[in-house]
Amino acid sequence: MAKQDPYAALRIREFTIFLLVRFLLVFGWSMQFIVVEWQVYSITKDPLSLGIIGLMEIIPAFSMALFAGHIVDQREKRNLLILCTAAFSLISLGLFFLTSLKVTGNWTTNTILYYIYGLVFFGGFLRSFFGPTIFSLVALLVPKKIYHNAATWSSSTWKIASVLGALCGGFFISWLQVDNTLLLVFVLVILSLLFTFLIKKKPILNKKIGEPITESLKAGVQFVFKNKAVLGALTLDMIAVLFGGTVAILSVFAQDILNVGPEGFGLLNASISIGSIVTMLLTTYIPIHKSTGKKMLICVFIFGLSIIAFGLSSIFWVSLLALFVSGAADGISMVIRQTILQLKTPDEMRGRVSSVNSMFVGSSNELGAFESGLAAKILGPVAAVVFGGTMTIITVATTTIVSPTIRNLELTKDIEDLEEHKEM
Repeated sequence: MAKQDPYAALRIREFTIFLLVRFLLVFGWSMQFIVVEWQVYSITKDPLSLGIIGLMEIIPAFSMALFAGHIVDQREKRNLLILCTAAFSLISLGLFFLTSLKVTGNWTTNTILYYIYGLVFFGGFLRSFFGPTIFSLVALLVPKKIYHNAATWSSSTWKIASVLGALCGGFFISWLQVDNTLLLVFVLVILSLLFTFLIKKKPILNKKIGEPITESLKAGVQFVFKNKAVLGALTLDMIAVLFGGTVAILSVFAQDILNVGPEGFGLLNASISIGSIVTMLLTTYIPIHKSTGKKMLICVFIFGLSIIAFGLSSIFWVSLLALFVSGAADGISMVIRQTILQLKTPDEMRGRVSSVNSMFVGSSNELGAFESGLAAKILGPVAAVVFGGTMTIITVATTTIVSPTIRNLELTKDIEDLEEHKEM
């Protein structure tokens, strides 16, 4: 095999523009998530309300996922991203209005809360299109031989934007107040929209344009369930995220257990993504195609242990360290999963496969948020987090025993085949 070039994807102009667009979107989205979580808990003081936010997003995201994948495979990807981004800007504008003094001083708490839930619901609908559109567009911006490198940089950009968004979100709540922070989010989204126009329209690689939707969706689902490597990776990550998610109730720990205020809340969120960034950037230099399955299982196991440590900690720096480790382990797992999907998914099915991925993994984030909020309401926040970490470890142990496909997964041959194809 040729020596790995860690900057291969960055040498392609349109891909670097795409990374800038994704950075601005995720930075704004992450900051908006932090602000909404903080605002909702501040006005309700009920951890279940945080879980409801996750539920409001998962309902449309999950129910629309397969249909969105079909649409993405049938349409031009650049323009779809423009349409989704423009719609997302309306959500940010709406949240700015709901948190302005004019509204908070005259509307009831429940009215404001219901409208916030409504905008979150609309955001879940958009997210069902965002995921497969971005996943499909990446494959049109870089040659196949560097898919794994592009996946690493794309995931790293997502994490870098997440950490900065989380960190800035916490500080901006204190410095700019909630409403002005959301206005800043709106500006960032508009900037990303403008930069997207610098990417040229891309060809539609699906040869079955106009295919009946039932046949199209059936083909996408069958591909995922017949490919044991893809199915196993998605299932493992889904269950781990479902039970190991703590982000949804971090505001409870920040306000009621660690007593660190909005700045500390931002640091807690940021520490997760900092860990992910460190390991993701390392994977551009250290290939993950050897012993891929074992590495993924070890990472998810470490993730579960760190979640338990966070739940048991009452010391701020220990909590930061535990979340950093969880982010580091999750970062490697994310790169591995995205590489598996990019290497093993046919071009004409990327939208549908990405949609199934969002049903498995993406939606489990919101369902995990609801589970965390509900468990915190019933068991208390500490017991809820420890329970989630324990379930994650049990999932890893079970997968290791019953799934030799995941345990012995290697991606070396897939990458070598691409190198041979290049030489031909």
